[in-house]
Amino acid sequence: MRLSIEAEALASYVAQQVSVFFPDNPVEVADLLSFVNKSLDRVEACFSPIRLPYYFEDGSTAFDHHNTDHYACFLYYLSNTLFRESGDPNLTKRVYALNKLLHSLDIFYEIEMPDVFVLAHPVGTVLGRARYGNYLCVYQGCTVGANTDGVYPTLGEGIVMYPGSQVVGDCRIGDNCWIASNALVMDTNVPSDSIAIGQPPNFEIKPSRLDVRQWLLNGAHSKIPERKP
Repeated sequence: MRLSIEAEALASYVAQQVSVFFPDNPVEVADLLSFVNKSLDRVEACFSPIRLPYYFEDGSTAFDHHNTDHYACFLYYLSNTLFRESGDPNLTKRVYALNKLLHSLDIFYEIEMPDVFVLAHPVGTVLGRARYGNYLCVYQGCTVGANTDGVYPTLGEGIVMYPGSQVVGDCRIGDNCWIASNALVMDTNVPSDSIAIGQPPNFEIKPSRLDVRQWLLNGAHSKIPERKP
């Protein structure tokens, strides 16, 4: 993977940011370096299949720490890796809070995101403790959360959540689905190969032949490919 900054310099960069914003306990490069390396490995596995602009350049997967979509994804992976392996809850919390502060993005460090996903300028997005399939693409202002009974959704493979969309409660979203801008899916199942549109009482589910996975794999912004029967 082509990096805009080497791992040790990136660890220093994160350590300085955490120390500035949360100065109660300064962070050293040595506290982060091994976890930064592991997080970059996870970023590479996530970005490698994706052919959208900025993710694949000059024949190789690219990570740019000044691309805020890339950096938001990296900070999620770093907080999650720290949670899994560091035994340092304070550092874990501060890296999670740094992501929230910089990007207005809330993905708690205990949440297991899929191996392949895309954050598309995700300001104001909150992703809760749902089950997520690969080839997820989430835009700004989206919410995935629980209903009043504490039940979270299950999202299949190949889901696009357009700006302002919400998936809440006891929902099963099938594979290859598009959640339209400002749509609210609440305690409702959506079958595979569908588009969810609107909000109750005007909520609709319509069939779709557009292929989410191939869109992400091909980088076809101008024309989204149709799903083959």
